[in-house]
Amino acid sequence: MFSRSIAQKVLPRSLTRAFSSEAPSTITLNFSVPYESIYNGASVFQVIIPGVEGEYGVTPNHVPYVAQMKPGVLQILHEEGLSDSEKYFVAGGYALTHEDSVTDVVCPEAVKLDDIDPSAVQSQFEAAKKAFAAADSGTIEQAEAQIDMDVNRAMGVAIGINLS
Repeated sequence: MFSRSIAQKVLPRSLTRAFSSEAPSTITLNFSVPYESIYNGASVFQVIIPGVEGEYGVTPNHVPYVAQMKPGVLQILHEEGLSDSEKYFVAGGYALTHEDSVTDVVCPEAVKLDDIDPSAVQSQFEAAKKAFAAADSGTIEQAEAQIDMDVNRAMGVAIGINLS
């Protein structure tokens, strides 16, 4: 096995992380929407992110990573071993995990799952469906209605209702 001094001289910086004697036990979370910072420098154990290419978890000492988020549930686990997580519905956005166990999450909108009204999601989905059907094919109006349908459908899945 490499000694730490040899590893630092011959291995790229990204590979020497594994030889660190002080592995962090938490990650630092910065979670923002355009109008507020939900978390700024919060120490948490794990964040589960709804990435476009699949859901993934970020834990301490995670490799640097950039991901586009899809509409879905962002989960924050504050302490290791706890099964309860804080859950937010996010409408998309980006997540950036840095080398120093800092993760930045930025999204256009985030709502706690407990604050979502199922009847409002249902009515917004129905309104988007009507707008989609009424719009001319290939127009901006139709594209916007499709986005509204997709986001409300994902929100429905997040709170346990099926919209079609």
